[in-house]
Amino acid sequence: MSKINQLISDWPKGSVKLSSELTKRGYTPDLIRIYVKGGWLKSIGYGVYKLTGDNVEWFGAISALQDQKNVSIHPGGKTALEIKGYAHYLSEKYSNIQLYGNINENLPKWFVDQDWKVRVSYIQTKLFGDDIKKYLTDTEMQNVKIKVSIPEMASMEMLHLVPKGQSFDEAMKIMEGLTTLRPNLVQGLLEKCNSVKVKRLFLYMAEKSEHSWLKELDSTKLNLGSGKRVVVQNGVLDKKYHITVPREYAE
Repeated sequence: MSKINQLISDWPKGSVKLSSELTKRGYTPDLIRIYVKGGWLKSIGYGVYKLTGDNVEWFGAISALQDQKNVSIHPGGKTALEIKGYAHYLSEKYSNIQLYGNINENLPKWFVDQDWKVRVSYIQTKLFGDDIKKYLTDTEMQNVKIKVSIPEMASMEMLHLVPKGQSFDEAMKIMEGLTTLRPNLVQGLLEKCNSVKVKRLFLYMAEKSEHSWLKELDSTKLNLGSGKRVVVQNGVLDKKYHITVPREYAE
């Protein structure tokens, strides 16, 4: 089999490859230029290629970054919950994609410059420190393998955006549906979480939703800080968790 036939045969549909990955596999820059000129490959940015005629969506590009650049950038928050089937009934699916990554990880220019037909929000945070890859899970989107937040982490990533990037009401509705969260993972993430607001909000919504897994958590191991947190402007103070919530949720 010729090198180009081998390359096309091994290239998953809907994905991109970076020049560094192609070079690692024995395809020199000169050879890649020949393939582009010959119409087999198409460049979608500096050093990034797709099969000519192939349709690559945002998740195919993120999958390439995860596999070929070993970044922790991933679909998280509400997007991860949508992908896993927890929130898709609440909104038009995947109209607004939320990607999360560490403070020192930037989306490459070629990704930012593409029109992915969806609105992409990139949230850089140290919500759980740098070691978050163990809280990512493999999934498939249109036969493309991609890592997304586990539901336990995704729910907290979602609450990180309340109220400016995520409405309190929708977050509450999504939280109500999270009946199968694993308490050992919830406990570990709450202990790692660097946001007092997120921790208090998570516990408040879990309690309001009367989730059975809540009773298995040990809140004495959680640093819930001191003082009040204004989550919702002109809201009512919840006396247990010392956060302001919409009036309709107040006791």
